[in-house]
Amino acid sequence: MTGRRRWSTEEILDRAVELLRTSDAESFSVRKLAAALGTDSSSLYRHFRNKTELLRAVADRILLTAMDGYRPEGNWKQRITSLALRLREAFGEQPQLASVWGRYGSGGTGSRLVMEELLQALRASGLPDKEVPVRYHRIVILLAALIASEAGISTITPEEYEQGMEQFRVAVLGADPERFPALAHFARDIRPLGADRRTAFEEILAAQLAHIETQIP
Repeated sequence: MTGRRRWSTEEILDRAVELLRTSDAESFSVRKLAAALGTDSSSLYRHFRNKTELLRAVADRILLTAMDGYRPEGNWKQRITSLALRLREAFGEQPQLASVWGRYGSGGTGSRLVMEELLQALRASGLPDKEVPVRYHRIVILLAALIASEAGISTITPEEYEQGMEQFRVAVLGADPERFPALAHFARDIRPLGADRRTAFEEILAAQLAHIETQIP
């Protein structure tokens, strides 16, 4: 009798990425992945100790994609901005995986490449070495939050989007001016969360980098 096929680590990750395109990290399981591969869970545990380790490896693939062909150019702020936009673009193409990175992180080569470039750029800024790890941590938290938030919006269906817009209009334009005077005053100028996401991303990041610049001796 012919034995079951042995899947390589890369093939397992390929199929995991496919499954995560149409589901989230919560509903994803090693059992479902094994079923999709036509094998049993125990065969996958030879490659990954648990679901979290597998998800971290999947997230690391996105980081590797973002870093592919990257070359640091410009000053330290330009380098960090360029890297951030590459991460945003990479996860934008596979938005279901953005929350995986935000929640589980990554510890592979892709993660190390991102960490190395951020740390080098921060050192190039002139920050004292003791300040670099703290500023690095703040930037990573900011990027993970912004990218995961944006990806979450991009995964909703057109019907869900229209429902959300209707609720937004009711909540904002229909606000009682006596109870919500500020909201009523600015109602026609407030934009929904999905508007100008790239501009907001760049402005928020720029504000963080400007704050870091004030800490440089």
